[in-house]
Amino acid sequence: MDYQAIALSLRLAAVTSLILLAVGVPLAYWIAFSPRRWKFLVEAVVALPLVLPPTVLGFYILLAISPRSPAGALYAKLTGGLLPFSFAGLVVASVLYSLPFMVQPVVTAFGAVDRKLIEASWCLGISRAATFRRVVAPLARAGIATGVILTFAHTLGEFGVVLMVGGNIAGVTRTVSISIYDQVQGLNYGAAGQTSLFLLVVSFAVLAATYALERRFRLV
Repeated sequence: MDYQAIALSLRLAAVTSLILLAVGVPLAYWIAFSPRRWKFLVEAVVALPLVLPPTVLGFYILLAISPRSPAGALYAKLTGGLLPFSFAGLVVASVLYSLPFMVQPVVTAFGAVDRKLIEASWCLGISRAATFRRVVAPLARAGIATGVILTFAHTLGEFGVVLMVGGNIAGVTRTVSISIYDQVQGLNYGAAGQTSLFLLVVSFAVLAATYALERRFRLV
């Protein structure tokens, strides 16, 4: 197996999950509770990676982070490096590609919280931030955990987006899915089978953990 690619994919999945935990939960809270009539547009943008072909999304991300774009030029000025074909570029692409896998389960979990409990907390003089920490987040913990787990698993198996944005640089951007593709192209079916089995086992374990957590939280 390509342990270097596996380690890189695990690192990418962990970083992406942490970033989306910090970004996705507030976004999901806004979607779930905002009275804005136009929030359906934000929901549509968040869900775009579910319907766009990965290569299309990867192409637009590549344009958005290129040195000629404002974001890419700013990054190059601040760090002296480039986002395309780098691990940082993979992180940007993975965050955008996995966004719905974090946000949608959390939105559903927030929507299931009894509004009477939230309003009672507000009536007692508890701030919105404290109400979120003490009421909303504990009651929605199953959805938050599900979002993190699904984000990790989805990032671990990415192919099209990471190939478009990061290419195939060993130790830098070659993820486990790209490594499997290379092994098959090189007719090394034994190594491809071993690495694919690793992904299969990890994916099964992740899904089993997700369902186990949901069942446990429902019983609590």
